[in-house]
Amino acid sequence: MEFARDIAKISGIAAVPTILDVVSRTTGMGFTAVARVTEDRWITCASRDDLAFGLKPGDELKVESTICHEIRQSREAVVIDHVSEAAEYCNHHTPAQYGFQSYISVPIILPDGSFFGTLCAIDPKPRKLNTPEVVGMFKLFAELIAAHLDAAERVELTESKLAAERKNAELREQFIAVLGHDLRNPLASIQGGLRLLNKKVDQEGKNWIALLQGSVNRMAVLIDNVMDFARFRMGAGMQLCSRRQHLEPIIKQIVSEFESVHSERRILSDVDAPATIDVDAGRLGQMLSNLIGNAITYGAPDEPIIVVARSSDAGFEIQVINKGPPIPAQALPHLFTAFQRGDVVPNQKGLGLGLYIAQEIARAHGGRIFATSTEDSTIFTAAFAAPADRSDVSPAVLVSEQ
Repeated sequence: MEFARDIAKISGIAAVPTILDVVSRTTGMGFTAVARVTEDRWITCASRDDLAFGLKPGDELKVESTICHEIRQSREAVVIDHVSEAAEYCNHHTPAQYGFQSYISVPIILPDGSFFGTLCAIDPKPRKLNTPEVVGMFKLFAELIAAHLDAAERVELTESKLAAERKNAELREQFIAVLGHDLRNPLASIQGGLRLLNKKVDQEGKNWIALLQGSVNRMAVLIDNVMDFARFRMGAGMQLCSRRQHLEPIIKQIVSEFESVHSERRILSDVDAPATIDVDAGRLGQMLSNLIGNAITYGAPDEPIIVVARSSDAGFEIQVINKGPPIPAQALPHLFTAFQRGDVVPNQKGLGLGLYIAQEIARAHGGRIFATSTEDSTIFTAAFAAPADRSDVSPAVLVSEQ
């Protein structure tokens, strides 16, 4: 199987037939070949046979019967103009066995130093081969073949690694999706149990339950983000169930939910959005929830978080503003990239999925999110241009392919 791969690699080098043709025409040699030579095998990988010598790709000679066997050991070229006049080879068994008078063979050494085989030629007539021009040509062609073989090996290795990585990524994302799905049921049970307990405990117990509820809510958001991320990466895209509606109720609901869970934080809203918009309220709420959650995590705890929303015939815009340390300049380009948070902002919490999901939701609505950060404040802005008039179109499911 290994030799079949070697033959296939040589046959895949488009220059090899031209090399053999040039060698034959330049030197007058009747048989030229690229041979794979190992300690115990000599196999034809490519050949030009004007002598009816009878070797084609895949054919084999006993390696001990060839001079290439000696070249593999010495790694030096062998050049014979006229066997009968060459003291070292006039009584050699190889010329006698195969009936040639002229011979040239140059080793093909791969860049890593390993010996692949030879570029060789034979002819029953004497030929003028031992010249700088001919030997230089053979060595150049041997180096060219070695370079092509090395490139083919690198491409094959890269493709193999890429295929393995794709398989690993697919399995990883399937695992994340299944894990996220299976976590939903026990989390729902915990939420139900906390609601029941909240009716039966004193104020101190209610305070503890509020803390637990906050943790459960964060877990629910993380599970949603992980499942969405897996869905995007597996090519499912994001489904939007959009309809025309007002922006203010969506924002007030999300702000109210955060106020109930994070009673210690001030979240102010400034909404001036009289125009109706065509959105998926659930997904837009998820986007805003991720932005507010990010502000709570990284903003100054003693400063308010401000949600500003504006709408007009030209579109709508939502901003989440918080005080606190500015985002480092080197981190800004990577804020919306999944799993990048720890690489660009050391010691920061989270997987970085919240902002990534928020960005994907904005994109699915035809919008975008960007951030600015100064010593004064950090502002995340989600901007959406108004789509074409859809007043005559019934609500539908829009799919954004990722």
